Amino acid sequence: MATKRKTQERGTRALVASKLGALPLGDYTDLAVRGLQFRVRERGTGASRTWLFRYKWREQWVRLALGQFPGLSLADAREKAQQMRRQIEDGIDPRRGRARRSARPTVRPVATTAAAAASARHPEHSLEHLASEFMELYAKPNRRRPEYVQAILDRDVLTEWAGRDVRTITPREVINLLDGIVARGSRVMANRTAAVLDQMFKFAIHRDLIPDSPVKLLMRPGGKEKPRERVLSDEELTAFLKNPTACTRFERLKHVMMLLLLTGQRRGELAGAKWSEIDLTGKTWTIPDENAKAGRGHVVPLSNWAIEQFEALKREAEGSRWVLPSATKAHPIDAKQLTRSLAKCRERFAKRGIEAFTLHDLRRTCRTGLSALKVEPHIAERVLNHALPGVAGVYDRHAYLHEKRDALEKWAAHLERLRRTE
Repeated sequence: MATKRKTQERGTRALVASKLGALPLGDYTDLAVRGLQFRVRERGTGASRTWLFRYKWREQWVRLALGQFPGLSLADAREKAQQMRRQIEDGIDPRRGRARRSARPTVRPVATTAAAAASARHPEHSLEHLASEFMELYAKPNRRRPEYVQAILDRDVLTEWAGRDVRTITPREVINLLDGIVARGSRVMANRTAAVLDQMFKFAIHRDLIPDSPVKLLMRPGGKEKPRERVLSDEELTAFLKNPTACTRFERLKHVMMLLLLTGQRRGELAGAKWSEIDLTGKTWTIPDENAKAGRGHVVPLSNWAIEQFEALKREAEGSRWVLPSATKAHPIDAKQLTRSLAKCRERFAKRGIEAFTLHDLRRTCRTGLSALKVEPHIAERVLNHALPGVAGVYDRHAYLHEKRDALEKWAAHLERLRRTE
């Protein structure tokens, strides 16, 4: 009991750095910074010396641990306490302004609805509230794939800064978060996360939640991304076209690859297609604005070979309104599932002399093939629905359907010649 009374009898004094290591058991309040305390306690290996910050928040007393002495010096403890005192004056609870002390876990699953649910519990300056408003008022109305933005926030942002007041997030913390993504080998994802953070904090400025953005990047955290140049050679195309079933494990994947190769369209556009958009008699595929990149739909002419692929997929769809339905037939397939299916066939392609490629490489192969067949560049670009630069892109609204059909018929004829090669 005597020891306990000793620890309670220590009072308020101006702490001196040189004497902190010799102070007896007890709690000491520093006169230099209001709320800064120094606690000495008995431990099995000796006395522990801990810095604390005590303050009142909404009629409740709160005590936060700042760190251990001598790792945290008197000067640094005072600086930390002063920063917290300034946060209180700005209406920020210091508990919500502190960075996480533990290392980031390897697996951090967060449900897509977690941010929305948390925002209902947190005040307007919380990260959860900002993320929820950013998704509802900016990402969903303006981004073609808002679920991709939500996935980035769930995976690396909401988990790292859970419960934080966005006014307290610093540029150094942004750098640390992005460096962590690079360190795990995800350089491209670091660039994507940086872009989402930049948009979200600019949105926060617009909403008057913060005065300035902590995203102050002068370069991409993951470095410059080298554009892919992979194009399948005529020899590789021949090997595939002669026996596409042998190259693929999945019957549907064979038809998907053939359609992407024959039309030059994007994986996601085919994954989201409905049968109401496919005219098998008129031989066209209408890609609506909501499925097209940049929200600019167009009409794709279909060769007879492409029609055959759609007819095969329609039989497999078994009445679903989606060209590529999910297992339940009620929703379209996730485009990433097509990518995973192709990855599972890599060894099969390799056995036939076809090096690794992506579904998007089929689009590049089509565009390169059109150039080799002397299709005019502006027509080839329209086949792929690329935006044209300058005045032509602004004022020329002609659909060029006949010209695109001629181009794709030439491409289909070239592929047919490769298939018949002895």
